[in-house]
Amino acid sequence: MKQQPVFALGFRVFFSVAGLSAVLLIALWLFAYSGSTNIANYYPNTFWHAHEMLFGYTVAVIAGFLLTAVKNWTGEATITDKPLAALALLWFAGRIAPFTANYITHELIALIDLLFLPSLAYALSLPLLKAKYTRGLVFMALIIMMTVSNALIHAEMLAYSEQTAWLGLQLMIALVLLMILIIAGRVFPFFTSRGAGVELSPKPSLDAWSIGSAVIVFILQVLGVTGALLAITAVIAAIINSLRLKNWLVKQVLSIPLLWVLFSAYAWIIVAFLLTALSTLAIIPATLALHAFTMGGIGVVTLAMMARVSLGHSGRDLQASKATVFAFCLINLAVLVRVIFPLLMPANYVAFVWIAGLFWIAAFLLFNFVYLPILTTARADGKSG
Repeated sequence: MKQQPVFALGFRVFFSVAGLSAVLLIALWLFAYSGSTNIANYYPNTFWHAHEMLFGYTVAVIAGFLLTAVKNWTGEATITDKPLAALALLWFAGRIAPFTANYITHELIALIDLLFLPSLAYALSLPLLKAKYTRGLVFMALIIMMTVSNALIHAEMLAYSEQTAWLGLQLMIALVLLMILIIAGRVFPFFTSRGAGVELSPKPSLDAWSIGSAVIVFILQVLGVTGALLAITAVIAAIINSLRLKNWLVKQVLSIPLLWVLFSAYAWIIVAFLLTALSTLAIIPATLALHAFTMGGIGVVTLAMMARVSLGHSGRDLQASKATVFAFCLINLAVLVRVIFPLLMPANYVAFVWIAGLFWIAAFLLFNFVYLPILTTARADGKSG
């Protein structure tokens, strides 16, 4: 049987479903937010939105990236064809299962959703262990901890515990951001050197301090620490991570969309640390800092990585099309409207949520328009993958 291109490598199928889910999930959430549609199922409305953006959309991007990157790192094959299709089907089942709460047990819904991350970890562990690539094991640890965070959410949904769902969501956000900060240390200098033609001097100590300062902030947040201590550590994390980003920034970046969009994503994480300091002192609403981390840091970097990886691993030139550049602008504009505009005009908060959501949807519609044909057809250079 002829191999289907969409199952030739992990990034293809998982970036495809990520792009589609990014549109559908936010469209449904906007209607639920306005009160015109009730999407409460196994999860209450708000928890469904948060859970699916993290464990649906974001996890799909993580799966596509790691299944592709691990092959590069180890030189060993990752799953393709039927095993990859089965893994993608398991991800899809996790998205559908909550809407069948009237027909199957809630325990089964939880089990279906909980199975994906361990299955992904197992698929990744095979090439990592075969190649004895120990550096990659940190990602296995993060995926296991993500499973724990998901279990905390399901424990409350199943009434096994009380007030653990928000803890699980906080932990998941922290883990995703930590993964981004770790991967940034690998890909930002490499992508910048390759795209801008400038060799960057590595600064391992600055990398360590940047990640370490962020970890302290995340730990304090998960533990429920607020006030001056969290504010001070968040400001310190913002300063150190600004220095890290500055170390990678060269003037050529500003003229290369596939690079400046990555830098904009990291900048939103820095902004989020600053907003965290303000929110913990009750100067601004906490939701603004939260969305700077999620919509800004996670949302922008995942769109940027999907665009860049899809071109590189499909045998195409690393040049963003005009539609792709427009998508990069739209998603950053979405974050600006969702996070910054409410600071200036808080009375229009609901309108800003809608406008930001529509910008987000438009950005991913453009991504799907440009990249679905790339993701679902064979490589342009005739090679496998």
